[in-house]
Amino acid sequence: MIRAVVFDVGECLVDETREYGTWADWLGVPRHTFHAMFGAVIAQGRDYRETFQEFEPGFDLYAEREKRAAAGQPETFGEEDLYVDVRPALAQLRADGLWLGIAGNQTMRAGRILRALFSDDVDLIGTSDDWGANKPDPEFFNRVAAVVPFAVDEILYVGDRCDNDIRPAREAGMRTALVRRGPWATVQWNTREARELPTFRINSLLELMERIEEFNDPVR
Repeated sequence: MIRAVVFDVGECLVDETREYGTWADWLGVPRHTFHAMFGAVIAQGRDYRETFQEFEPGFDLYAEREKRAAAGQPETFGEEDLYVDVRPALAQLRADGLWLGIAGNQTMRAGRILRALFSDDVDLIGTSDDWGANKPDPEFFNRVAAVVPFAVDEILYVGDRCDNDIRPAREAGMRTALVRRGPWATVQWNTREARELPTFRINSLLELMERIEEFNDPVR
């Protein structure tokens, strides 16, 4: 049975369109050009951080984050950046008695924002900076499994990327759901991995409750 659902953050709960637009502004690059290069890098199977290198060789993302914060332009997101299905999906799953968590590759600052947004809605909020392990490192998923009070195969990890979310979560022994939105899922959706690896493929988080109920009680 699936007893716990843990969500990735970027492009799962949070629409990152506005934030990547601010990075284009910071680099002094037209947003359309930045987004086009971002998509090209992803389609080539490269690390998205290489996008910045295309415009500014030697770009240090962590250092630039600090510069942005010092300049009063920190990376940020808020209620207005949540996908519209997030709040109702969390409410449905909570009402159905599922244990809920949020865990993704996020900074400590992002972790504070997530806690302000979701502390009343979920049982766990963890970030890569909190744990010192980044997806797809198996240690990240080991940390998730350690804090969820159920067996690892009773955890459903929901994400938008086969490479960072679905494959490593599955290798850790979790069930997985691939949500079709954002640049990664759009590029990867018709690949063999995207078709074969996830336990579920969904277009909206609102599909989760029914899919979980079917999984837990296939003869109902």
